[in-house]
Formats: sequence, C-alpha cells, structure tokens
Amino acid sequence: MRILALDLGRRRVGIAISDPSGTLARPHSTLDVVAGNMLSRVTAAIDRLAAEDDGVSRIVVGLPRHLDGTAHTQTEAVLSFVAALREQVSIPIVTEDERLTSREAEGRLALREKDWRKRKALLDAAAAAVILQDHLDRAR
Repeated sequence: MRILALDLGRRRVGIAISDPSGTLARPHSTLDVVAGNMLSRVTAAIDRLAAEDDGVSRIVVGLPRHLDGTAHTQTEAVLSFVAALREQVSIPIVTEDERLTSREAEGRLALREKDWRKRKALLDAAAAAVILQDHLDRAR
C-alpha cells in the first residue's frame, strides 16, 4: 500500500504519494484552500486516494520547525489540523520534520522548469514529495 504526504500551507496543500512498495515518492497534486475548507478538501482527497486499488496505509504530515528545531509559528496550527484529521480518517497519521523541504523542492524544480510561475504552481506538491521521501528513506 502507498503512503501519502501533506505539506500544509495557509493557501495551498501539497500532496505527494509513494509507489506501492514505499520506496519512491512523487508529487501528486496541490489543493487551493482557505482556513474554512482545508479539512474537508484534504479529507476528500485522502478518501479518493484511499479508494484507489493501491490504497493508502499511512499519512505523513510535514511539521514546520525553525532551523534549530524549536517550534515555528505554524507548528501548533499543523498539530491542531492533524488532531482534527485523525477524527476524520482511520488511516494512521505521523508527522515529519519539514525544515528546508520547500527550498530543496524549489532547487529541484529550478533544474527542470525555468519559468518561476510554473515552478510556483508545482512547489507545494514537490515539497510534499521531499517530506515523503525523507520519511521513506528514514524508515528503511
């Protein structure tokens, strides 16, 4: 079964998914959200992916932290979202440090896509893929 990752932002949520073997992560999609509909949009996306043949066995949510490891202003918001998400889905949810993942994703995208507007549209899903790949690599 696959593992799904979320990179939560104020305006967008990046989604990444692993292959069925849990070896490789790939960007999947980006959801445009507002505070009032984030949980319902994310839950609907999880339900769709879980219903596919390969399903979803775990959800990894990027947890923002400062470079020194201390809590970021968004850390509590993400933890609150994770708590609310746990009430909506029965799939196990874990958090993964997301320090510098957006920067790494931007660097990777810049190698392939020179237009910054196109990169911006792909960035959140690419950051989710970096979070997921870090999680997969650490689990091996």
